[in-house]
Amino acid sequence: MKNSYKLQGLGCANCAAKIERDINALAWVKSATVAFATTTLILEIDEAAAPDDIKQAVEAVVHRHEPDVQVVAVEKAAHGHAQKHTHDHEHDHGHSHDHDHGHDHGHSHGAAGGVKWKIIQLAAGAVLLAAGLLAEHVFAANEYIPPVIFVLAYLLLGAEILLRAGKNILRGKVFDEHFLMTVATIGAFAIGEFAEAAGVMLFYQTGEFFQDLAVRKSRASIAGLMDIRPDYANLKRDGDIVVVAPETVAIGDVIIVKPGEKIPLDGVVIEGDSMLDTAAITGESVPRRAAIGDRVLSGCVNQNGLLTVEVTQTFGESTASKILELTENAAAKKAPAEHFITSFARYYTPVVVGLAALLAVLPPLILQGQWTEWLGRALIFLVISCPCALVISIPLGYFGGIGGASRKGILVKGGNYLEALNHLDTVVFDKTGTLTKGVFRVTELQPANGFSSEELLQAAARAEAFSNHPIAQSVRKAYEAQGGVVEQESLSGYSEIAGKGVSVNFDGGIILAGNQKLLADAGIAIEEPSGKQNIGTKIDVAIGGVFAGRIVISDEIKPDSRAAIASLKAGGVRRVVMLTGDNAQTAEAVAAELGMDEVRSGLLPHEKAEEFERLQAQLQADSHGKKQKKIAFAGDGVNDAPVLAMADVGIAMGGLGSDAAIEAADVVLMTDEPMKLVQAIDMARFTKRIVWQNIIFALGVKIIFLVLGALGLANMWAAIFADVGVALLAILNAMRVMKR
Repeated sequence: MKNSYKLQGLGCANCAAKIERDINALAWVKSATVAFATTTLILEIDEAAAPDDIKQAVEAVVHRHEPDVQVVAVEKAAHGHAQKHTHDHEHDHGHSHDHDHGHDHGHSHGAAGGVKWKIIQLAAGAVLLAAGLLAEHVFAANEYIPPVIFVLAYLLLGAEILLRAGKNILRGKVFDEHFLMTVATIGAFAIGEFAEAAGVMLFYQTGEFFQDLAVRKSRASIAGLMDIRPDYANLKRDGDIVVVAPETVAIGDVIIVKPGEKIPLDGVVIEGDSMLDTAAITGESVPRRAAIGDRVLSGCVNQNGLLTVEVTQTFGESTASKILELTENAAAKKAPAEHFITSFARYYTPVVVGLAALLAVLPPLILQGQWTEWLGRALIFLVISCPCALVISIPLGYFGGIGGASRKGILVKGGNYLEALNHLDTVVFDKTGTLTKGVFRVTELQPANGFSSEELLQAAARAEAFSNHPIAQSVRKAYEAQGGVVEQESLSGYSEIAGKGVSVNFDGGIILAGNQKLLADAGIAIEEPSGKQNIGTKIDVAIGGVFAGRIVISDEIKPDSRAAIASLKAGGVRRVVMLTGDNAQTAEAVAAELGMDEVRSGLLPHEKAEEFERLQAQLQADSHGKKQKKIAFAGDGVNDAPVLAMADVGIAMGGLGSDAAIEAADVVLMTDEPMKLVQAIDMARFTKRIVWQNIIFALGVKIIFLVLGALGLANMWAAIFADVGVALLAILNAMRVMKR
């Protein structure tokens, strides 16, 4: 069973990592993930061993590290999708905007009076520090006045840090930034560096203030993705319009969408004509027209006309709800770099504190140096050691990548999949609806054994009368275009044979329509037509046990398919493969036009999965024990779900058309453009570049300053830059991903 909680007021990334580690250590917890970017805890538990009050147990762990953080359970609606509790401090859309809650959270300085109070506090501290520096010259004869002013400045700026450090020590939590700053600044007082102690606290608090603003801005950008959630629905009931919550609207209800309003639920337009802004859903900047009979998706904005829509999905199953769920849960699936940084930070700070202690004690004993000088170096060492730059910027970088991709109409279900897109060796595509439009039309009739073209088309239309497959629809449309009408009541015994075709009874005779396997199984000989044949999907038709001829149906290749394949190869993908159930002639013609490396045709759904397993095994053999390369599969249909689940990266194309495909996929492309996959890989590579820039920059600067501090070449001011300044720069760099 999975439970989710919002950790409201969580502003410390290092604390988030500790909370995650301690909750994972609980015996009844299978897995726990704290997503700092969304302040969400996702918990998978063993129901048999779990305590009666799970929330209380979670709060006990959270409050050991962050006493003022509020733990709020995320409600599960009946449909299974997460819906947050709505509180006074939350926006009506159901996502937290991290408004001030009147509590102090260490790193979260927007509390205790808000941003204005923090600015006043910092300004007053700066004035007192300046007064102390001035007093050193004006009252040079009185050695007590300047230190008193510096102590006042220090207490004004650092009282909350001292208090927090004391509370943590009493709880046995020693190695955090509050402890480091407390020891370093009190140590500075002890060796007579009063101005430095007050100055370090001022710049630490100032850096933390700007760092908090940067985190808030990043979270606000993330929250902006949630704006697709509709506030209300205009329900048409007994001739009146009633404003209701979208969750209360049922399938079949009729809603009104006025100009400027979000479409609250998925449905079909039954009256009206308008232009829709679909950017929030598909990433497309050009508005799309919606008229009677068109499907519309929740989260899109109605621009001008009045639309009457019949609801086809409940809110929990709507497009907007699924996108919200995917985006919110994405931060919980962490990339390897995030797991590395969490583990690294766990050991890094205690090790550096130990080294600082050795630096303070050993040199004076061995080298007969001054205790004051080496204690000062050790204190500088402590200030530098805080790992905040890494712990904060890495998850924000990955979530920035997920958010940036979402703005382009690409939903990535986690940082681990974003990372995997960087290592694609092989990309496997389905054909119909993925590389081709999936819009079919009859291009050739090839009657045989004395049957006419009209009889052939009529028989095929009867056979396909009950199917919703695009190929079946194209046959019926061609028959109707000739004035034909299929009377379904005259048909009986309809049967669909998976991967082969259909069978139906008409006036006592059996009509078969499908591929050659279907007719071969029935023992019907196929007469191959002579002359040039059009490239396309072929339907062989038999009437009363006799081969009646073949219908050729063509599907058009998408305009960007060739460019997408070429871009994938240019970007480092070694092999591009197409798997399809279509016949060999059509498949090879499409593959040749697109520049595919390999093609496998005539595959039944289970054969497609077997072929994909072969490609996986081949890739592992080719790797020869080297770094694991990844294989991706891109498809759009229900039949693709098993292969999507098998792939290292499963990519569902064309939005939310197939629930099974979306559930199995790791990446969802909201439009059916293959170039979206290229954009997804580009975003993944840019995100990785930013993340590694932050890792190298933060570690590099810290190592340099640790060495300089140990050698006595760095003072407290430099130490503060190495801690807070680097963290702020790393966060600002991570936020670049959101603007990609």
